Amino acid sequence: MNEELSRIRARIMNCTACPLHVGRKNPVPGEGPADAPLLLVGEAPGREEDETGRPFVGMAGRLLTEMLKEAGVPRSSVYITSVIKCRPPGNRNPKKGEIEACRGYLLEQIAAVRPEVVVLMGNVALNSLKEVWKLPGGNIGEISGELYDRGDFKVLVTYHPAGVLRDRRRKRPLFVSHIRLAEEAVKKRGEGWLGLRLEEFEG
Repeated sequence: MNEELSRIRARIMNCTACPLHVGRKNPVPGEGPADAPLLLVGEAPGREEDETGRPFVGMAGRLLTEMLKEAGVPRSSVYITSVIKCRPPGNRNPKKGEIEACRGYLLEQIAAVRPEVVVLMGNVALNSLKEVWKLPGGNIGEISGELYDRGDFKVLVTYHPAGVLRDRRRKRPLFVSHIRLAEEAVKKRGEGWLGLRLEEFEG
């Protein structure tokens, strides 16, 4: 972990910017290499994440690890974080004020890691940054599987692993294809990545 990520982590661990800090056991800043080429953004910590302080360690997290492996991307090579760093009560969706309170941390983490591709997993991640990065309108099914250029990095939208759990037959191969596309964009940096399309990587 580089010095900037360490500073961000320390601030998250002591954050009281929204009411979620009252009921948390552990904030979940995120984890992964400080120079990871892929940075994955989820929604918020769940029960097991709150217990351990680590992202994606529950059932959806285990599926995420499997899908990354299937795509040829070791989990240890990506940086994983979420829009919200503290667990919402009952795993409810984060509120607007909570998202806004945490957004600065997320943007700072992205700037510190400097990934090639930021992967937004699920509607909460998409909606939290849609206006900031001027992403196209539409739901995930409509705008996933395309690389959106945001200057220093690309953005790719895909399904949240919890959503894949509910529809594995259809969404799992799509998620794996999306990650393969992101990985290929990293490999082809400077070689016309804008020409890449999802259908080339569907297995």
